[in-house]
Amino acid sequence: MPDPSDSRYRTAAAEAASPETPAAPPEAEKAAERHERWLDRLRARLGLKSGPSIRQNLEEVLEDNAPASAGFTPEERSMLKNILELRESRVGDLAQPRADIMAVQKDISLDALMQAFEDAGHTRLVVYDDTLDDPIGMVHIKDLVTYLFNEAKRAAKTKRQSRAKAQAKAEARGEPKAETKAEARAIPGLDLGAVDLGVALAQTKLVRPILFAPPSMPAIDLLARMQATRIQLALVVDEYGGTDGLIAMENIVEAIVGDIEDEHDTDNGRMMSQIADGAYIADARAGLDHVQDVLGPDFDPGDEVRAEVDTLGGYLTMVAGHVPIRGELVAGPGDFEFEVVDADPRRAKRVKITRGRGLIARPSRSGKRRDEELASAVAAAASQPAKLPAAIEPLPAPAVQQAKG
Repeated sequence: MPDPSDSRYRTAAAEAASPETPAAPPEAEKAAERHERWLDRLRARLGLKSGPSIRQNLEEVLEDNAPASAGFTPEERSMLKNILELRESRVGDLAQPRADIMAVQKDISLDALMQAFEDAGHTRLVVYDDTLDDPIGMVHIKDLVTYLFNEAKRAAKTKRQSRAKAQAKAEARGEPKAETKAEARAIPGLDLGAVDLGVALAQTKLVRPILFAPPSMPAIDLLARMQATRIQLALVVDEYGGTDGLIAMENIVEAIVGDIEDEHDTDNGRMMSQIADGAYIADARAGLDHVQDVLGPDFDPGDEVRAEVDTLGGYLTMVAGHVPIRGELVAGPGDFEFEVVDADPRRAKRVKITRGRGLIARPSRSGKRRDEELASAVAAAASQPAKLPAAIEPLPAPAVQQAKG
């Protein structure tokens, strides 16, 4: 009988007590091998390296200096890179600023609403109660057209019924027919003139719900939510519930495929355009990166400025130390000069960019704003002790007139 204290006995007993692990069937092993070989062939075809992350390998393939053997066209390469970068994009990065939101009040009349649609050039408008910080939804131009069509159709039907009743009463009294059947059928199916355009929007039940999203929300998550709810417009709200911006599904899709223009878009929407004398006319909402792409690397506002503002208008406001007025000249980096062509009390709108005219003094290279430079100069002067003259001459004693007596 074997000794229970023997280690060999304990090992044999443990092996006998433990359940045997069933061996993998040969078919499953062959399928796994085929799958692994298929992945290896796919990586080799795409030029990918076998590693822990396919995403990293794909990013390497999509680099600008990657070999053309990967099989991607420039357009495909650009879209795939945008898709990978969309994970890092936030709603606040793609949203339109609050100042550019086209919105209407809920008690607006239908005729004024039609004019607002024409002025905005959009198919959807935000609807608010008292202020833009109290939104209640949005209105779609298709719903407005459908409402007007149904009202005009209902008015024409009511008119035909009224005429038919009047004709029946006339026939019952034995009076001659006022109109023939052909004339009765000639009544148009739509009576747009009978539609009351003075009705308030809130009374028409045309207001649809709208989404709300914080600026820090990932754009791809908002896109999935828009697809699930079938609502293509969202308001960006800050931590206090105030309206901070507006983002549409089109803004997110354009981050992947580029600008989408339809038959109603014109060249007036371009952010920058060159004019005859070599200067540029730019929208103040143009991003600093876009301005640098057009003007070249000589336009470099600096990392400190980019950390504070994103647009050309914000840069001009930061350099000038105030909101530039119309006709004001602002010096830019290098030999660039900016002339504010159009502005309102809140912001600059359009800017003319010239180079090398020397009409204004160049800003200092310290990167500070003018008001900051002035404050620094005043503080430096105040910190220095006042210098007294070397010798102070005594003031002459006042003459004393003796009284005559």
